[in-house]
Amino acid sequence: MSTLSLRNVEVEKDGIRILSGLTLDLSERRIGIVGRNGSGKSTFARLLNGLERPSAGQVLLDGDPEPRGLRRHVGFVFQNPDNQIVYPNVGEDLEFGLKNLRLPPEERRDRIATLLDTLQLSHLRDRLTHTLSGGEKQLIALAGVLVMRPDWIVLDEPTTLLDLWNTRRFMRVLDGLEQRIVMVSHHLDLMQGLDRVLHIADGTVADDGPPAGVIAGYVARSEC
Repeated sequence: MSTLSLRNVEVEKDGIRILSGLTLDLSERRIGIVGRNGSGKSTFARLLNGLERPSAGQVLLDGDPEPRGLRRHVGFVFQNPDNQIVYPNVGEDLEFGLKNLRLPPEERRDRIATLLDTLQLSHLRDRLTHTLSGGEKQLIALAGVLVMRPDWIVLDEPTTLLDLWNTRRFMRVLDGLEQRIVMVSHHLDLMQGLDRVLHIADGTVADDGPPAGVIAGYVARSEC
């Protein structure tokens, strides 16, 4: 069982403490993160794959503190897919990360074809990325992570820019993945079916446990 661990983690920027006192293990299949804007939840999420580095403490994957291991085994999906899609053609964009792995061209093509078929997105392979709908872009951004075959996927507000239909479509895809998921979201209804939810407040974990209790507490604090 793959485990992401934080040990006495703090993040400070320009003299301002963003996160502090974080010591916990993440091993559940589906984990949600909730919190107010500015609470530190996005910084927390970015720690998990090395996009953010702790000012103190360690982030470990299966006990390994090597940052390259985080980047290799923990993928990250941004809120806005335009920040993630870099090539004008879908197929070229999906191939970008695989070239960095120095895989042979035939293996790259086969891996992309298999993934798109699994996601029922094969019809998008030759599309220009700027012609995709918002929902299609977010799925291609997710595919760009999945093609690297990570063990974990961290998502920061992945449905914020999507309508209800595309949100449901995106969540159905997530539900079918074998990877472990950590998802930041303000959409509390999306958290109800997860295994565990963390409430980040004032730079630390204010609550941690099954979704129903944590979400109820979060809502109650928001009404104060």
